Amino acid sequence: MTNSLKNRNILVTGGTGFVGSHLVEELVRQGANVITTFISTSPLSYFFTQKLNKKVKMVHVDVCNFDGVFDMVTKFDVDYIFHLAAQALVETAYYNPKRTLESNIMGTVNVLESARLYPKVNAVVVASSDKAYGKIKYQNKEILPSLRSSLTSGVKYKESDALKGDHPYEVSKSAADLISYSYFKTYNLPVAITRFGNIYGEGDMNFSRIIPGIIKSIVRNETLKVRSNGKYVRDYLYVKDVVNGYLLLASNIERVKGEAFNFGSEESLSVVELIKLIEKTLKKKIHYKILNIAKNEIPYQSLDYSKIKNILKWKQRYSLTQTIKKLTRWYKKAITEDKE
Repeated sequence: MTNSLKNRNILVTGGTGFVGSHLVEELVRQGANVITTFISTSPLSYFFTQKLNKKVKMVHVDVCNFDGVFDMVTKFDVDYIFHLAAQALVETAYYNPKRTLESNIMGTVNVLESARLYPKVNAVVVASSDKAYGKIKYQNKEILPSLRSSLTSGVKYKESDALKGDHPYEVSKSAADLISYSYFKTYNLPVAITRFGNIYGEGDMNFSRIIPGIIKSIVRNETLKVRSNGKYVRDYLYVKDVVNGYLLLASNIERVKGEAFNFGSEESLSVVELIKLIEKTLKKKIHYKILNIAKNEIPYQSLDYSKIKNILKWKQRYSLTQTIKKLTRWYKKAITEDKE
């Protein structure tokens, strides 16, 4: 990373959320002037426990409100935008598709349009997702163990693959991703797009996600309820690696504008494999029950990240075995405080 963002006015939409908080924390550490949007807050969130609210400007704006977004960009003379604000849960999208589509698609349009109209913006980094690819490669197919063992045989998604989301959350990400590219292609807006796998780390208090759910079950000595069939495979990427990726793109925008980049992991695991790995690392037995009730989930998804590795030398620095003990200690403290 470089210090090119020092003293710059940087807007992080969704900066009080899980990933946004870690990004804000690093930007503050690097000496940036950070502005973040928020809709609601929690005193137990990573953002507040790290006292980031005392170090940044917080603006109560929903990204679905174009006037609010544009006023904020101009008022604070924004140089860079990291657009992370989104409805980020697949299950929520199933039950509330309208809000998901509004937030993830029109929210992205409002950010891009504000940047287009305010020429002082040097870069917009848009958080898409591996879900933008949809189920194109393995829809309705069981992944064979022989195929799993050879990830070079075409299993991993590449940036050149079509974006084919077919359910509300996936579609919202496919659409936002394509719209971001259209703003570069049509208006030469300096946009870079990120597609990450499953992100984990301190501050993710959504226990329907698998890693927070596993650790909560350990801390409270409860049976873990697995919504899927236990065979769904994902890349697992620590939040600090994600932050490094965002900053790398913003600092090298002239080299990467108009491009989308996968950020993957060497740890592509099924849910059951993940549970076994954490059991082995922590030396604790995890009791779990397979419910097999997940809706609209993609059975297998792993990202080829050779593009960002070759162009900007990004690579995964943190593994589950390196981070899970520290993460468990953080959750133990957070869960105890939450009960109080």
